[in-house]
Amino acid sequence: MKKIFKMLTLMLAAIMLFASCGKKEEGATKGEEKVVIKLSTKFVEDEQTAKSLKRVAEKILERSNGNIEIQVYPGGQLPIGKDSMEQVVSGANWISVDGLNFIGDYVPDFNAINGPMLYKNFDEYLAMTQSDLVKKLKAEAEKKQIKVLSLDYLFGFRSMLTDKEVKVPEDLNGVKVRVPTSQLYMYTLEAMGANPTPLPFTEVYSGIQQGVVDGLEGSLMTIYGTKIYEVRKQVSLTNHLLGVSAVSISKQVWEGLTEEQRTIIQEEFDAGAKYNNDVTVELEKEYKVKLEELGVKFNEVDLAAFNKETSKVFSKFPKWTPGIYDEIMSELEVIRSK
Repeated sequence: MKKIFKMLTLMLAAIMLFASCGKKEEGATKGEEKVVIKLSTKFVEDEQTAKSLKRVAEKILERSNGNIEIQVYPGGQLPIGKDSMEQVVSGANWISVDGLNFIGDYVPDFNAINGPMLYKNFDEYLAMTQSDLVKKLKAEAEKKQIKVLSLDYLFGFRSMLTDKEVKVPEDLNGVKVRVPTSQLYMYTLEAMGANPTPLPFTEVYSGIQQGVVDGLEGSLMTIYGTKIYEVRKQVSLTNHLLGVSAVSISKQVWEGLTEEQRTIIQEEFDAGAKYNNDVTVELEKEYKVKLEELGVKFNEVDLAAFNKETSKVFSKFPKWTPGIYDEIMSELEVIRSK
């Protein structure tokens, strides 16, 4: 009898534990589950994208009356890149803010829409993200459990910083240019005529001084913020790649939210992207003036010549859809005709 009573007690305790685990935590809005989602990004606290994301989190918290808390972890405090995207795909309460290439690991054509020498300005790229082509890619991402909240967080075009003026691809022959460890960057710089050299960014300054690399490619904000202009003074405005961050959340987590919660999150990330990009445009102008005052010289390049060479990059990725370059260019023709 005692054994039966003990067994019943244990079963009751188990039932109560299960019930408590399944109980929703009530937030500021009565009856709704309070949502806490971690956001991971590589950008450090004083970079504009990190500031913009923190602002988004604050707006969401305020608008939801404390019901939705987005905890922003900048500077790689949590897993970033491929590891961060794996958290999204696995269904964790997680938002990843990182390069399009990490969505491209699951839907390869995402890499193509951020390929070299495609866009003349921010507006062209932002219009591309609203195209039928990109809508189709987003739908494919959802099949992989990735809900793309935004592709619109920009941090500037990337240009060349070297020890000599560059105008045509031939000017880069034999020039060792630091690139991130990325096939897209490697192929792009190779097509532009340079000798792409992967190197951790923390080693670039000393690498230039020691002759490991002759220069690098990057945005004006990076060139100014890292003081790399102290060792190289020539910026050639190739604008060969656009710095883009995507915002992704698990489809499973997204569908578990209420319609009101989804609306608040989506609208605030959209508004945050516009804010971020407007500030970035102004900062680029400001940093260009500051860099000129510090002795940096800017020069225009033969964009048509570089464009011709970098178009070959689109045929180097077997996982990209055949003809994707022509499809992107057709979308751009429509965008530019408006």
